[in-house]
Amino acid sequence: MISFVNVFVKYTKEFYALSNINLKAEKGEVVALLGPKDSGKTCLLRLLAGLEKQDKGEIYIKDIPVEKVDYQTDISMGYIPYQANFFDKKTVYDNLKYVLDIRKTDKAILEDTINKAIIDFRLESIADEKVYRLSLFQKYLVSIARLSFRKLDIVLIDNIFEELSAQESKELLKLFKKYFVNKNTLVLVATSDEKIANSIATKIVNLEYGVITKEFENK
Repeated sequence: MISFVNVFVKYTKEFYALSNINLKAEKGEVVALLGPKDSGKTCLLRLLAGLEKQDKGEIYIKDIPVEKVDYQTDISMGYIPYQANFFDKKTVYDNLKYVLDIRKTDKAILEDTINKAIIDFRLESIADEKVYRLSLFQKYLVSIARLSFRKLDIVLIDNIFEELSAQESKELLKLFKKYFVNKNTLVLVATSDEKIANSIATKIVNLEYGVITKEFENK
């Protein structure tokens, strides 16, 4: 599914965000990228999402070099960054609707899909609220709801648990497991929280100063 081969990312002459990264992961796996701030976790995810480019080495998604991947046709990828992108001055409902509109969803199906998501993700009380007024946790709920509309090959989750309460993190983990952990999807979770990594991951990859220091199956 994905493969990193001798990957380097250099931000300055003195600083490598990633150094000689070799990593493989397949669909059905949940891989936790575990490490402190500035360990390279986010950079690794952004490379997969096509938001950054490596300086050296090769990255493959479905055996396609990452620089040649068409993210519209070759891969279905969902990315939840720490600061998710929304139309902040539009309502939760409008943000959900936009995702379906751009995929030209039939109107009858669209309304049923949105209403089901609002119930499933317990968004009833904020459906008509503008996004900029939401808490961080509520924004993540809306982000997951949007991704639930698609069948995804890869899901990238980037440091979203760091400022949530233990209960909020627990609720998000339940949703991730319900909607994204399956035999057809590869999930990569960047986190600095060992408990989060242990609770969801089938494989844990420790990163420090841009280097993989340890990789092991989590059983």
